[in-house]
Amino acid sequence: MKREALLDAAESVLFEQGTQALTLSAVADRAGVSKGGLLYHFPTKEALVRAMVARVIEEFDDLIASHDDGTPGSYTRAYVEATFEILGGEARAYRRWSAITAVAADPEQAEPLNEAMRRWHGRPPADEPDPGTAAVVRLAAEGLWEVVSHDPGLYDAEQLRALKQRLLELLER
Repeated sequence: MKREALLDAAESVLFEQGTQALTLSAVADRAGVSKGGLLYHFPTKEALVRAMVARVIEEFDDLIASHDDGTPGSYTRAYVEATFEILGGEARAYRRWSAITAVAADPEQAEPLNEAMRRWHGRPPADEPDPGTAAVVRLAAEGLWEVVSHDPGLYDAEQLRALKQRLLELLER
């Protein structure tokens, strides 16, 4: 069994049953593997949670990098594109919510995600034509991601497309 499938199983347990249900046994059961098979990849629950957080960060960083062409303002445009790419897939939409939920009781486990948030939102204004608007757009995208994480069916594909277009238009002003 691959690590990704085990992480998917952990996210599903969290999303469907909450933090108290996240046990190594529950994740192994959901993934259809023995607990030993899970322990091979994640020897502790903390290791599993660290991997969940790392995956969220790496995935979002990779998406931003794939859309960032280095031109002025491209970072925030890339941030919006990456956010909506994630929102287009229900499993990915609640991935961050699951990671945040898993680390809620342990500030040390949350630090990598906190650092990523500082990096994503503390971008130096020099590469943004309008730093204030860029910050508002990133925060709006962040808020939308948070809302959709709680209710993936809240917006249909057309509504998400229109919201994305509006955020990108704000950056063009």
